[in-house]
Amino acid sequence: MRRALELAERGRGRVSPNPLVGCVLVHEGEVVGEGWHHRAGAPHAEVEALRAAGARARGATAYVTLEPCDHTGRTPPCTEALIGAGVRRVVVAALDPNPVTDGAGVRRLRDAGVEVDVGLAREEAEAQNEIFRVAQLQRRPFTLYKTAMTLDGKIATRTGRSRWITGGAARQRVQRFRSELDGVAVGINTVLLDDPALTTRVEGGRTPVKVVFDSVARTPVTANLFEPDAAGEPARVVLFATEKASPERVAALRARGAEVVVVAETQGRADVRAALPALLERGVTSLLLEGGGTLAWAFFEARAVDRVAWFIGPKLLGGAGASPLGGIGVARMEDALTLTDVSTESLDGDLLVTGRVRYPDAAGHAEGNDPVAVDAASGDRPDGTKEA
Repeated sequence: MRRALELAERGRGRVSPNPLVGCVLVHEGEVVGEGWHHRAGAPHAEVEALRAAGARARGATAYVTLEPCDHTGRTPPCTEALIGAGVRRVVVAALDPNPVTDGAGVRRLRDAGVEVDVGLAREEAEAQNEIFRVAQLQRRPFTLYKTAMTLDGKIATRTGRSRWITGGAARQRVQRFRSELDGVAVGINTVLLDDPALTTRVEGGRTPVKVVFDSVARTPVTANLFEPDAAGEPARVVLFATEKASPERVAALRARGAEVVVVAETQGRADVRAALPALLERGVTSLLLEGGGTLAWAFFEARAVDRVAWFIGPKLLGGAGASPLGGIGVARMEDALTLTDVSTESLDGDLLVTGRVRYPDAAGHAEGNDPVAVDAASGDRPDGTKEA
C-alpha cells in the first residue's frame, strides 16, 4: 500500500477534478503490475496495473489507495475490470468520499465473490486526497492560504512595496503550488498595487485559473493577469463582482476575456461563501489564496481555508505596515484558529510553516474541517463494515 501511495502521488497537479489513485497487483508474493491515474480522462490506476500484469492478474491481490469506481464516467467501472481479470482480493485504503458512491465499489466487488478489506493506511490515503475530499464533502474548492511576512509580521513596507520578502527558493515553492492547484485567488488591491501575472513559471507546469475578488469591477483591462503564459496559452480569468459594479465596467472586462460572476455582497465585498461553489461548478477543485489580509480573513471567516503555507523572511521593516490577516480579529484566545499537522522547513534562510486549519466551535474547542472526521475516527464505514 505504501508503494501504491507513492504511485498515486505522481498524478498530483494533473488529475483534477479526479482523485489521486495508485494500484499495485501482487501474485504469490511478487509484484506483477503497477499503475496510477495520470490525468483526467486517462485510464484509472487499476486498469493501468491490470494491463501491466496481464494474465498474472488472475488470483492476485490488488492494493489500491481509493475505492474502485463502480460507475461509468469518462472510463468504464474499475470494479468490472478487476472482476473480469479474476482478481481474488482487493485491499482498499480509503473509501470514495463522494456521497453518491456510498461504498458501491466495495459492495459490487463483494457481490462478485472478491474478498475486500478496507482501511489499510486510511489516514495517509485520505490526507493525500484532501483536495478531492473537500470538494466532494463540502462542495467547494480546497483552499491553501499562502502568505509571506517579515520577522516583525509585515507583508509590505509603509509605502506598500512587497517585493521581495522571501528569496528565490521560497518563490519557487509558490510556483509549484500554483502548478499543482486549479486556481489562484487575489483581491482587487493586489491587482492594483502589484499588477501580478499569476502565471506558473516552472518547467512543465500549468497556469491556474486566475480568480479576482473585485466588488465594483475595478480591474484594468490592461492588467498583466490577462496576458498569455510563457507557452502562449490564453489566460482564464474569473472575476467575482457585486451588483454595485457598473454594467460598462463589467462589459469591458468580459470583452477582455474575463468571466464576470455577480454574487451577493457581504460587508461591501463579493461574498466568499457564494463564490466558492461557483468556482467548483467551473471545475476549480483547489485554490491557492494569495490575496491580501482583508480577503484572507474573509476566507477564514467563511471557514474556507483548509491549510496554510506561511513564509517568514529574515527581514525587519518596522512601522505600522499591513499584516497577513485583516478583519476585526478575535476577542478571546479561545476563539483563535489553530494549526495541526504542523511542519517547518528552511528554504535558503527563509522559514516555511505549513499546517491544517482547525476552527473553534461555540465552546472554543478546535474542530476539524472534514464533515466525516468523526465517523472516520470511529472506524464506521459507509458500507456498514468496520475498517480492516
